[in-house]
Amino acid sequence: MNAPWVAAPTLREGASVPWESGGMHDPASPRESRSSSPMRPGQRADARRNHQKVVAAAHEVFSEHGLQASMTQVAERAGVTKATIYRNYPTKEALINAVTRHQFRLLESRTRAALSEPDAYEAFAAYIIDLFEWMAHDRLLADALSEATVVSPAPVIELISQLIDAAKPSGKLRPDTSAMDLRVLVCGAVLQLNRLGNREPSVWRRYGDMTLAALRPWPEARMASA
Repeated sequence: MNAPWVAAPTLREGASVPWESGGMHDPASPRESRSSSPMRPGQRADARRNHQKVVAAAHEVFSEHGLQASMTQVAERAGVTKATIYRNYPTKEALINAVTRHQFRLLESRTRAALSEPDAYEAFAAYIIDLFEWMAHDRLLADALSEATVVSPAPVIELISQLIDAAKPSGKLRPDTSAMDLRVLVCGAVLQLNRLGNREPSVWRRYGDMTLAALRPWPEARMASA
């Protein structure tokens, strides 16, 4: 299931990409939003179109292949030369950072939505399954979360910590559960699935279920496995 908050920008001619047009702007991070979109006022229309193609193609290519994707692949997908990419993004890392920041803003938005749900544990459980399904489709997000070497996931981790704390009073989550526990379980599974090259959504959902089982209080976990 490719959830609506995972939707990738398309290569439709003239279409704007969310992190350039402001459609996904996070008002809490204006400086970060600007740095993700190096377009300059007054640039020619064809230059703007090429930039839109590049960032949309980068989203597609890095989502499919992760951090190992090349600038050549992005250029081929966008139908432009590598020189066109380097005019706005001087390094591969700069382009990856722009796309990753956008993905993290989407994830922050999804986490805030979970925090607003009336049943905190059900929201937490649905969030974990959704996250695994998302990463099955988005190799870049999976790499960025598990390796944490591209863009710091600290704002997302803080929101997830709040989600965990909200779910604890339900009695369905171990009282000593922490954001670090969840990160170890999720990222450990993600790293192995990535190394095995498994992108089957049902397999990723299964590990989401196993993560939830590992975090249940012991008596409940024992009954669930019986």
